[in-house]
Amino acid sequence: MAEQLELLPGLLAAHLQLSLFALCVGCGVSVPLGIWISRRPRLEPPLLGIASVIQTIPSLALLAIMVPTIAILSTFLGADWSSIGRGPAAIALTLYSILPVLRNTVAGISGVEPALVEAARGVGMSDRQRLLRVELPLAAPVIVAGIRTSAVWVVGTATLSTPVGARSLGNFIFSGLQTRNYTAVLVGCVAAAVLATLLDACIRLLETGTRERRRAPIFAASLALLGLFAVAGYSYAVEVWQAGDRSIAIGSKTFTEQYILSELIAQRIQRETGLPTRPVQSLGSTVAFDALRAGSLDVYVDYSGTIWATIMKRDALPDDRARVLVEVGEYLQREHGIGLVGALGFENTYALGMRAAHARELGIGRISDLAVFSSQLEIGGDYEFFQRAEWNSLVGAYGLAFRTERSMDSSLMYQAVAESDVDVISAFSTDGRIAEYDITLLEDDKGVIPPYDAIILVGPRIQAQFPQVVEALSGLAGTIDEVAMQQMNLAVDRDQQLPADVASARLDSMQSR
Repeated sequence: MAEQLELLPGLLAAHLQLSLFALCVGCGVSVPLGIWISRRPRLEPPLLGIASVIQTIPSLALLAIMVPTIAILSTFLGADWSSIGRGPAAIALTLYSILPVLRNTVAGISGVEPALVEAARGVGMSDRQRLLRVELPLAAPVIVAGIRTSAVWVVGTATLSTPVGARSLGNFIFSGLQTRNYTAVLVGCVAAAVLATLLDACIRLLETGTRERRRAPIFAASLALLGLFAVAGYSYAVEVWQAGDRSIAIGSKTFTEQYILSELIAQRIQRETGLPTRPVQSLGSTVAFDALRAGSLDVYVDYSGTIWATIMKRDALPDDRARVLVEVGEYLQREHGIGLVGALGFENTYALGMRAAHARELGIGRISDLAVFSSQLEIGGDYEFFQRAEWNSLVGAYGLAFRTERSMDSSLMYQAVAESDVDVISAFSTDGRIAEYDITLLEDDKGVIPPYDAIILVGPRIQAQFPQVVEALSGLAGTIDEVAMQQMNLAVDRDQQLPADVASARLDSMQSR
């Protein structure tokens, strides 16, 4: 708990920054647009319809869409925009905040008694005067109610900004779920709930003041909101001031092994070069690669098979595993300016796994054997698996046709197959839970799945400006075998050790040899 509470102020401040920025911009767009629409009733259905369509897009999908969108716009306009982090998160959250405020603004102004509007017109008020002195004051409680709804939505949705590289309270939730650190999940959920409740209480007080025409609640609410904005602004200013020369951004994907390896890399850089590092955690595979290519990330660990199948779009495999590494390295440097520092020494490949007892019962040891029974079985995979090229290759080569395909968080797959909720999973070969839950990995007897050597990738900035970092990371090549990685994963997943502590112990053991 102490470690999580130590991280809380920084992540809470980042979450507050995102939420308030999105809410302010959303209100700045929605209220004027709502006023404009209220004067043009024919435009109300299509414009509110567009806002409603945006609202129906799953929040995580909307956040993910922003990453390539910003990258494309940045390239097209020749701008130096970061495609991960606050940018895509802020834009997506702003879009999500629009509908409640826009709809309530239109409804509030349209709901003003026509007799009052006519009376204002009768005493000679201009359109502007009627709006500012009659319509907006009367519509204010309804508009503020829309802002209340929007605020709660934004604070809750902001927890999903972690996979696009934006720091938030979602860091607790995503990393906690993956490492089964439920204390971290609890801290993230409680903090998000408290922040949403606090913001809602402030805006509710403002709503009460506007409805009852009382200045005291309006003043108190405004003071409280200004305090929140001051905290967000101050924390952002401190971040900018402390950043100075940009620290080295270390990325990680959304599973235990990646958290450990990102800590290992960060600590190695700090020990060998003294340069500052910062984590960018829980990224999707393509998000991490795009960020490295664009310069928003500097270093992360990927897997040769992921680059081969997903980035290079290759189907056929060379005869040997080493050749894949050579071709991946040449491709990355030639096409994207990304350097392959070296392979860590282990392979974490995708593998189909079953409960050992169930596999023995059915006589399944190879994927070819599994194909005979697949129509009777359910398979669970991580979020990416059923959209990856490897899955399509497995289906085509073996004729797999499962009764049900279920996507789930990768941290839950092993428990799901152990408890017979699914029959087969897309396991990661170095996951310590394979041994813990007595899971059998099926032989890929047709050699469909490409090799998945863990490789250290560095972006153009590191290669050009920090050769000492490349040299320090080169010393990690070949130092971690499959057994060592499984043990480190198990130390986090089963023994509840922190990834940073596991990484530190590994570096200490390497230096003592």
